[in-house]
Amino acid sequence: MKEIKVLGTGCAKCIKTAEIISKIASELNIDIQINKVTDPEIIMAYGVMSTPAIIIDEINVHSGSIPHRQDIELWLKK
Repeated sequence: MKEIKVLGTGCAKCIKTAEIISKIASELNIDIQINKVTDPEIIMAYGVMSTPAIIIDEINVHSGSIPHRQDIELWLKK
């Protein structure tokens, strides 16, 4: 199971990012645990300067925008 964190302030883009990742994981039948992280101190600890940011298994794979579907699929299949 992949642990995924969506870092952000709770803005619409952050919420949409979490929804998209969950939907794609379900379509691909991949087990994930997704958490939305809104605490600014935790976000800064990851070195994130723009949100939404996506952390998969403690690795920052994306930040600053809603990711494209093909990118999400690649991350989930790794």
